[in-house]
Amino acid sequence: MGLSEYKYFIFFLTLILLVPIGVLLASTSKFFEKVILFMMIFFTCRLTESIHFVSREFYRGTSRGFEVGLVDLVAMVLFLVIIIRQGKDFKIKMIPPGSFIYFIYFALSLASITNAYEPLYSYFEILKMIRMYFYFWVLYNYFNSYERIALAIHFIPAIIIYIFIIALYQKYRMGIYQISGPLPHQNSLCMYMTILSTIMFSQLMNEKKASILKSAFIFLMFGMGSLLVFFTLSRAGMVCYIGGCLVVLLLSYASGFEMKKFIITGMIGFGAIIAVVSMINTVLQRFENAPVQSKITRYNLAISAVNMANDKFLGIGLNNFGVKVNKPWPYSKHLEKGNKKFKEGLVETVYLMIAAETGWINLVVFAVFLLYYYIMNFINIFRFANTEYQYFAIGLAGGLGSIYLQSSLEWVLKQSPNFYQLMFCFAIIAAMMGIYKREFAISRRKEEREQDLQKQMEKTLNEEEMRQVQLAAANAARQEN
Repeated sequence: MGLSEYKYFIFFLTLILLVPIGVLLASTSKFFEKVILFMMIFFTCRLTESIHFVSREFYRGTSRGFEVGLVDLVAMVLFLVIIIRQGKDFKIKMIPPGSFIYFIYFALSLASITNAYEPLYSYFEILKMIRMYFYFWVLYNYFNSYERIALAIHFIPAIIIYIFIIALYQKYRMGIYQISGPLPHQNSLCMYMTILSTIMFSQLMNEKKASILKSAFIFLMFGMGSLLVFFTLSRAGMVCYIGGCLVVLLLSYASGFEMKKFIITGMIGFGAIIAVVSMINTVLQRFENAPVQSKITRYNLAISAVNMANDKFLGIGLNNFGVKVNKPWPYSKHLEKGNKKFKEGLVETVYLMIAAETGWINLVVFAVFLLYYYIMNFINIFRFANTEYQYFAIGLAGGLGSIYLQSSLEWVLKQSPNFYQLMFCFAIIAAMMGIYKREFAISRRKEEREQDLQKQMEKTLNEEEMRQVQLAAANAARQEN
């Protein structure tokens, strides 16, 4: 049995045997339920357990096969647990906030296949989009309490430690210049770590009940996450990450000044100076010695993407950029190709890629999709002011802003690990809004009941007072008679 056949065997064994066992254990044990949630979050950082049906590994596109991974299987387990315990522990909402925007984005992406030269490549990406929404749906319905969201956040250090160990091995044992950890590319790792590190930074600055020991541990996780970002030497990623951290810092001080925040800021500043001194030469070389041809290629591919978007209302076909950027299609006539066998790569911005493959209108829809959750998250910052959960929203404000900006220079947001992570963030944001509305409604109904009770008591007292007055008047009348 070959390696690929062995992976298929393991996959179907897991699907047929281990998924039902997982459902049984997780639906009856809180411990196994937490294990399933941990796996669902942890395994987004690695693709080793994923398999591709109808694989096209040599295609230069955003999807290279019908991919299914361990994350999808454990998401299926948690989905069935939610269904089984509906009404007891879960109240299912079929259409989570933001879903209709995603449905429009999906529908336009699907419609673009009419222009695809290789429809099969488009269906690779369609399956990915379905998987990502399923992942979002399951997490949204699972995160029906602050405690469950906090549990998910508490898994982040395990991911950081795991990636950090791999990164150290790659950097110092294997001598890799730009490490990628368990992710497919250094830019993927940089974007992935940006979200985790900004959440850790926000927790460090804003968690109100953290002990000194816990704060020291979170500080260590933030430091490790920041080092991972700089180990990637991703120029765009490093700059955007610093911007994301500044957003977290400003929002943390805006939420209230504390001496703890001032001390932490000083410690981070001191640590940053040490890191800059030790890494300054490597980072400067990365910026100064960046090949000019790379910049030219990025620019030329951006022109090709604009040509595609302008040519077709629905774009040239989802996941078909890697095909139509080359001859015989005319979109890259401005490129000088000395080697006729050379195949051009992908445009280095997720936004122009979406426009090229699915049309300008769909780019607008995608932008609205991203902004919808970002605005909702900002509302959460104000709604959860002076609570121990505000740091969720502050961390996401910095992290999401950073990867939105980084995506203007890189397309890795479409890769499975980063796409999963994006939907994880959106699930938290939407769940926090739902929890707030539910808790607010409960609090409002409680206040209304208390007000009604107060009015009833006042009415009863008034009636009793009137009765006493009437009784006194009657007694006075009898005495006069």
